[in-house]
Amino acid sequence: MHKLHRGEPPTCLRGYRHGLNNWSEVSQFDKNSIWDELLAMQGDRCAYCEARIAPDRRHIEHFRQKGRDPTVTFVWSNLFGSCNRSCSCGRHKDCAEPYAPADLIKPDEEDPEDYLLFSPDGTVSPKNGLSDKSDHRAAETIRLFNLNGPLRQIRFTELVGYKQTAEYFAELSHQFSEDEWLPLLQEELQATAQLPFSTAIKHMMTPQSPGR
Repeated sequence: MHKLHRGEPPTCLRGYRHGLNNWSEVSQFDKNSIWDELLAMQGDRCAYCEARIAPDRRHIEHFRQKGRDPTVTFVWSNLFGSCNRSCSCGRHKDCAEPYAPADLIKPDEEDPEDYLLFSPDGTVSPKNGLSDKSDHRAAETIRLFNLNGPLRQIRFTELVGYKQTAEYFAELSHQFSEDEWLPLLQEELQATAQLPFSTAIKHMMTPQSPGR
């Protein structure tokens, strides 16, 4: 989960109104237009778990569930692209018991890295030093999107390939001054920034405050 920068809403959303239309009335052509803008915002990765998503393994996700708050059905700021795993992310959240939407970290408005720490074993946890409120929100985000569970092993499998790279940069940091090795690390982070699970990769290769 990482910070997203939302662009302008797709013009097709202007043709739909709460009280007049249902989500089922959105045409496939218009959904494709919505996807164009979602992909511009988040790449071809799930907004929540950062796994790669393909056209047959994704859905347009309502951050605030349209079934519980129909007024946000066509609100652009409420839409994200999610993977289709039933055990995590949007599908898992929508099957959860009622919760306070404000308890979730919204990645186009907040930086999830201010709240979450990814570990080399694939787990994600709240960062140390958070306020009680922020700690609760981090824990609820992990729980409702089920960012551990099956995703932990998937994430770990991706991280294994970067273990040697992380060790290499750790060794450089002990042997050379920062101005010698930091540019190399920044190049590596730039090269991996658009990959699946890039935040977990980043946390593996850079010093982070430990989770609780």
